[in-house]
Amino acid sequence: MLKQFEVTTSKRDEMIDITDHIQEWIDELGIQEGVMIVQSMHTTAGITVNENADPDVKTDFLMRLDEVFPWNHTKDRHREGNTAAHLKTSTVGHAQTLIITKGKLLLGTWQGIYFCEFDGPRNRRFTCKLTE
Repeated sequence: MLKQFEVTTSKRDEMIDITDHIQEWIDELGIQEGVMIVQSMHTTAGITVNENADPDVKTDFLMRLDEVFPWNHTKDRHREGNTAAHLKTSTVGHAQTLIITKGKLLLGTWQGIYFCEFDGPRNRRFTCKLTE
């Protein structure tokens, strides 16, 4: 089973919690056991699993990525000017593999699934593939 989701981002760098969207789809399907792959369909936006309890984690995460990959670097050659976004996406990763058990995503107490925008704002897509 495959489903594509849409997300609209509002900032250049942003982490959007997509956990509930994915869990709602699992609930609709009535899946009890399986594996879910969540994949960004973009080269400048990724998917990660991280803490979803303290909003400062997202702030710090994005700030530190900006320190490592500054938006304006004198040696960047990519004509679009978004080399930092490509590097951030490759660092975070374009996909995550998750376990479903007893009808729920198997996540730790503080974990959530995030769509990571690094070149927004934009209309974006991510795709979920479910195997039982």
